[in-house]
Amino acid sequence: MNRLKALFGTRKQTFGIIVAALVVIFLVIQLIPAETDNPPVETEMNWDSDRTRELVQDACFDCHSNETDWPWYSKIAPVKWLVSYDVQHGRDRMNFSDWLKKPMGPGQIEEVVNEGEMPPWIYRIMHPEARLSDQEKEALIEGLRVTILQSD
Repeated sequence: MNRLKALFGTRKQTFGIIVAALVVIFLVIQLIPAETDNPPVETEMNWDSDRTRELVQDACFDCHSNETDWPWYSKIAPVKWLVSYDVQHGRDRMNFSDWLKKPMGPGQIEEVVNEGEMPPWIYRIMHPEARLSDQEKEALIEGLRVTILQSD
């Protein structure tokens, strides 16, 4: 016990050492990069209406396009790694900026929107514009159905 006390000192000193170590770790992890770029838009969809594009932009673009609006917290580790992962994963699944590579059918989109899977709840917390009413969900689904079918 005396050896530990000699090594770490009082509880206040131990607490200070722990806090200082956590601050140093936090600062060091900021140096680990995360991909937060926006590649060029390859193929813009031929939207059926401005309203459809607006709904998709508000609810989907940050993760499913090359037009991501990277918020301030996406620059701070460890959150930046999570946001970067979510965006890269979202773009891989469906990308409105490169639609021809991985198109998704209207039925698939309808299913994830109606079941509340998209946009995810964690995204809706920080982005009130992505909280769609039932009428907006219906307009988004119908607008995407028309947009996708006229793109084929």
